[in-house]
Amino acid sequence: MNVDKQAQFNSTLFHYLWIFSLTAIVVGSMIHFYLTKKLIQPLRELIESTKSMKRGHYPNPIESNSKDETGELIGHFNGLVRQLQNNHQHRQKLVSDLSHEFRTPLSNLKGYLGALKNGVIEGDQHLYQSLYEESKRLTNMLEQLEQLKEWDYVSHQSFSEKESVDMALLIDQSVEMFRWSLEKIGVSVDVQADHGKVNVYNEGIQQVISNLLDNAIRYYQGSGPIVIKGKLQESEYKVSVAGPGQPIPTEKQNKIFERFYRVDSSRNRETGGTGLGLAITKEIVEHHNGRVGVSSRCNHHTFWFILPLC
Repeated sequence: MNVDKQAQFNSTLFHYLWIFSLTAIVVGSMIHFYLTKKLIQPLRELIESTKSMKRGHYPNPIESNSKDETGELIGHFNGLVRQLQNNHQHRQKLVSDLSHEFRTPLSNLKGYLGALKNGVIEGDQHLYQSLYEESKRLTNMLEQLEQLKEWDYVSHQSFSEKESVDMALLIDQSVEMFRWSLEKIGVSVDVQADHGKVNVYNEGIQQVISNLLDNAIRYYQGSGPIVIKGKLQESEYKVSVAGPGQPIPTEKQNKIFERFYRVDSSRNRETGGTGLGLAITKEIVEHHNGRVGVSSRCNHHTFWFILPLC
């Protein structure tokens, strides 16, 4: 190869090298732009959603199919938004229910006390007893709300002070507290409890049994005993309280464990409590990693809960 051909070869090689370099730079820039946009776009949506939350609005979930750290961050953010929405809806419902529950009794108390003050009516023992019962019912409702608040707090803690107890003894102790009430209304109780060890928190399960038994007594209608069973299963212990009572429509059975819910659509206070007893029961049982439910056949109902064994 002579000098001229060598120079021509070098020129051609240099020319193709420039073309290859420019092509690589352009293609690399396009790939970099695409990847950067794909990476930054979810972060921009995340920033805009955060700004929306600061203004008091709940944004729509951010869509992301990425499995990397960015996708995980967006997934946690979407979960946080859903949790905040649920908490907000829960607070609104709670405030609405509290307003409904307290408005009528407070208005009654205010009206009667105002009438007594102005001399419109004269007080007697029956009136004072009614006013006392109404104030006691309000106090009881506040105490139950405090219990519900306590179990809401406990259920979010990573620690728990539990002790192992024999469920048969716990059932007997709870039933014994209602012996006088049962004898007073002439209702017998049949207890059938197997022995089984369960870890319970701060007398919570005893309160659950008491709530269910009190419910069975309060709404007792018909004839026959109230049957309390404690059945030892493979890795669980099931407690049931069964007896005759007011009919519970099928569509309402899943709602009776909600706060302030009553089967009676008129929310009649003469026939029942605050609508918090079963809600507290559910909170306590679920904190013990258990399940709670009800089965009904005509006017015979069985309230049950299941707990894991030690």
